[in-house]
Amino acid sequence: MKVMIVGGGGREHALGWKIARSPLVDDIIFVPGNGGTEEIGECVKADTGDSGALADIASRRGVDLTVVGPEAPLVAGIVDEFNSRGLKVFGPSADAAQIEGSKYFAKDLMEKHGIPTGRARLFTSFEDAREYVESTPAPLVVKADGLAAGKGVIIATDTDAAVKALSDCLVQRMFGDSGSRVLVEEYLEGPEVSILSLSDGRDVAHMVPSQDHKRAYDGDEGPNTGGMGAYSPVPLLDADTEAGTQRNVMNATVEAMAEEGIPYRGVLYGGLMLTGDGLKVLEFNVRFGDPEVQAVLPRLESDLVPGLLATIDGTISAYEMEWSPEYCVCVVLASGGYPGKYETGIPITGLRAASSDSNVEVFHAGTRREDGKVVTAGGRVLNVVALGKDFGNARGLAYQAARMIDFEGMHYRTDIGHRAARSGS
Repeated sequence: MKVMIVGGGGREHALGWKIARSPLVDDIIFVPGNGGTEEIGECVKADTGDSGALADIASRRGVDLTVVGPEAPLVAGIVDEFNSRGLKVFGPSADAAQIEGSKYFAKDLMEKHGIPTGRARLFTSFEDAREYVESTPAPLVVKADGLAAGKGVIIATDTDAAVKALSDCLVQRMFGDSGSRVLVEEYLEGPEVSILSLSDGRDVAHMVPSQDHKRAYDGDEGPNTGGMGAYSPVPLLDADTEAGTQRNVMNATVEAMAEEGIPYRGVLYGGLMLTGDGLKVLEFNVRFGDPEVQAVLPRLESDLVPGLLATIDGTISAYEMEWSPEYCVCVVLASGGYPGKYETGIPITGLRAASSDSNVEVFHAGTRREDGKVVTAGGRVLNVVALGKDFGNARGLAYQAARMIDFEGMHYRTDIGHRAARSGS
């Protein structure tokens, strides 16, 4: 079969790497792909926001399955467009994708169906929102309701910071229409964990948990990013808590969507926090986490493709996933200045040496090929991923490989998975 993967980041390279190993797959097309995906399949330039154009490509090229990586095309309705043309596509409908596209929709759904989450208030008026935060003890979390490229969540440690965040959204319109409605949430404390689950709208198959590192610098310091690294498994999540999470959060959310008449098909990402009051949902995403999936897929011993197809065909209950007992660590190599301004077009060296170990994979994120060389093309440039017998071994391999790679301004966190390694796992 021929598979088309929409997107051009590290998540899409990792998906392509795994899908290419399926005996069911003969060819892969990436739209638009990156400097690394060119080694797996054909890269086609197209606007990922133009669902009609993407459907035209799938139809013209005889694509049997399209896998949508980023959230924006899903929220915009790419699945609906493909379905209307009889084209097989992995992902939720536009209605179901509201669970990420609107933070209020997600919060309202959780409160209505008793899914554990933090308290929140919705505002469209800056004055009303300011009055609320000035009467509510900090810290607080201010969230733009719509998609904001991972930058619409502001943790306000004091009232002044909360008011500024509200002004940025509702007055300055920093996030455009995505910030025209704002949620003000209680601040939750505790370690975070991510769960990825495949759903056919009725039943659910769960992937192993992972943990992301959002802050830019060591020690969880600095601004939030799209993710600076991840690891799997998660030692702090014992078997009973994991099973409870699957049942009370992931399964319960799929059931809630079905009750609302909005069946959820595709992958559901649960961003969760283990608080002193128990586990609570921070957010839901409608796509594979990036870089979480880069730390999960290398541990998946089963063929992923039948699972993707099962979400479409309504047979996910029959899909079983086998997992390697090995540990996986993903380290993100970023451009100088990220998550702020950064330069692109900088040559990258050491890629072949870094991936010479059979336990190491280098997934490209923000790269492109230029005059026969691989150069930087984004903020998060590469994902260095390693499998090991324990976290110490996996971390050692990942960082050894990372040190072999070089480009001007490159920076990365040196503490990815350090807590897990200290736990003795």
